Amino acid sequence: MSDAEWALVRDLLPVPGWLAGRGGRPEGYCHREMIDAVRYLVDNGIKWRAMPADFPPWPRVYAFFARWRDAGLVTELHERLREAVRTGEGRGPEPSAAVVDSQSVKADATVAHASRGFDAGKRINGRKRHLLTDTLGLLLEVQVTPASTTDRDAARILLPAAKRNFRRLGRVWADGGYTGHLADWTALHLGIVLDVVRRSDDVRGFQVLPRRWVVERSFAWLLRSRRLVRDYERRTDTSEAVIRRSMIALMNRRLAARHHHRAVPAQAV
Repeated sequence: MSDAEWALVRDLLPVPGWLAGRGGRPEGYCHREMIDAVRYLVDNGIKWRAMPADFPPWPRVYAFFARWRDAGLVTELHERLREAVRTGEGRGPEPSAAVVDSQSVKADATVAHASRGFDAGKRINGRKRHLLTDTLGLLLEVQVTPASTTDRDAARILLPAAKRNFRRLGRVWADGGYTGHLADWTALHLGIVLDVVRRSDDVRGFQVLPRRWVVERSFAWLLRSRRLVRDYERRTDTSEAVIRRSMIALMNRRLAARHHHRAVPAQAV
């Protein structure tokens, strides 16, 4: 992280228990070093054991990553950054509309058979990432499943979780993979209007579809992180944590750039 990025994220970090007087062992390395190390791994797609010597030892970095994953701290930091980005864009901190889609990726040999599957449509043996984003493309919910899981089955878990966290959520745009009884189910049980945006049968080749392009762009953002080009994680919650880490880095850079542009006129005067 640059100094500007660290200045922004520092105040949003969850406070460790030992600093808040709740006990626990003080950490031996500062958060900036640890976050930078995890960010390097996600961005460059290296193995944990290939962590450069500039960072703390890889077992300590992995322990930090796993602790934040299991305690929900990475989710907490992600949500705080997303609210800051939305507020800076003139939006409310909580969205009322979202876009849902999935992406199948190949899985490495380290992924167990129980958590992988075959996507017959995409002809991919691996896992599937189900993303729910706001209209800015920022991540709201993520679920990683075997690639054989259908979009409709995953949505029955993903959308209720989103409704619990975002009570204002009232409309979700989706593609043709979410057709069927799912729309009636979401309206009855969640109070969410599922709006399926269909592709025209008369158009060949690439076509920009209303609203659906937002989540497609989010998938493109994630694939800039080389760790996410293929699924290497043994656990699905680790895959979800890596996705959130990638979005944290993206939002952190975006916030720092916005603050820089705002500060330039003041310095010029």
